[in-house]
Amino acid sequence: MTSPAITERGAAEEASAGLGADLLGVVARLNRFATQRIQMQLPAAQARLLSTIDAHGEARICDLAAVDHCSQPTMTTQVRRLEDAGLVTRTADPGDARAVRIQITAQGLQTLNRVRADRASAIEPQLCKLNDADRQTLVDAVAVLRRLLDDSAPAPRPATSR
Repeated sequence: MTSPAITERGAAEEASAGLGADLLGVVARLNRFATQRIQMQLPAAQARLLSTIDAHGEARICDLAAVDHCSQPTMTTQVRRLEDAGLVTRTADPGDARAVRIQITAQGLQTLNRVRADRASAIEPQLCKLNDADRQTLVDAVAVLRRLLDDSAPAPRPATSR
């Protein structure tokens, strides 16, 4: 015979078992919803790459390729497109003369902020339909998610060949 406390704990664990998948699915749908309702100033892949560079600071192309799960030549092409548009710059890597570091420019940051604002404005009408309690729940959830991500260990950096 199991105690009520053990039964409750088991039910709670079972209920949260799919939480990660549910959360990722909902966030993906929310991202698609926002992206489909705006005129993107640049392709979604380039906006995502700008966001990655913004989040990681300056980075080597091999590191960006690893984060984006693509080949180095593919990433080189994407970076070249952003560079041609004036959204990123290349600088020499002080630790490896053969490598370069990519960093976002002021224009790139302005473009990224506009894309983010446009996407956010696409979901604002939906958020306005929520009652105060539901809005507060989302405010609290965003704070929890931000804290969860801020407290997480950074993703392992790929080994670089020298």
